Amino acid sequence: MTSLGDDVFVAPSNSQQVEVYDAVTLTLQRRLTVPGLSPRGLAACPTNNCLYASGYGENCVHRVELSGRNAVKKWLVAKGPRGLSVNNEHNLIVASCDANKLKEYTTHGSLVREICLQAGVRWPVHAIQLSTGDYVVCLCTSPGVVSVVGVNGQVVRSYKQSRTSHVGHQRGRTSLAVTNNDDILVADCGKNKILSTNSSLGSIQELSLSVDGGIQRPRGLCLDESRGRLYVGEFRGNCRVLVFDDVCF
Repeated sequence: MTSLGDDVFVAPSNSQQVEVYDAVTLTLQRRLTVPGLSPRGLAACPTNNCLYASGYGENCVHRVELSGRNAVKKWLVAKGPRGLSVNNEHNLIVASCDANKLKEYTTHGSLVREICLQAGVRWPVHAIQLSTGDYVVCLCTSPGVVSVVGVNGQVVRSYKQSRTSHVGHQRGRTSLAVTNNDDILVADCGKNKILSTNSSLGSIQELSLSVDGGIQRPRGLCLDESRGRLYVGEFRGNCRVLVFDDVCF
């Protein structure tokens, strides 16, 4: 899940289409067809006016031009591409889970940088570059830890649960979002919670979000700070997209 301007993009499981919703009316506007899509992550770039989707089954990234004919191109990446993000250089960051790597590409698929993750950081599912140049990474394993790594792949620091927190161990984390202040939000799919870290405190806390029936296996996060809004995509029950306004991080 990702957003760009007044558009919110959602990739349903087992579909070769990306749904586009209006951020004002929250209604479905159109669908983008991406042949061969097996999505594990989406990212949008306002500068290049395009949408990226990871193709897990084909080890590729799809790039959809959002003007004109919505032309689609793709390029091969390291094995097991999952979460995607766009950095301040307008390049694409790909977390390749099976290869244990982060890769940075230009919008046309040229490799800029490859980061081989070192000891203690295994099976990355999403990574976002912080304003410091380091990368925050969430993993399939390592309960209770969100790692920040440098360009050499070494751990710079880790955010762990505070001793007073009742969050419990995180498992199956699948998505991140980062605020303009480098505070980090984490979707904890296993515990049905959204967690937050304060960059100055260095601990993980549960984000207070009220919804009927509770959050059910969150698998996608999208933060729209211009609207003060957080979108959460579920992977269980009715597979809802939850919209939270005026969220305090």
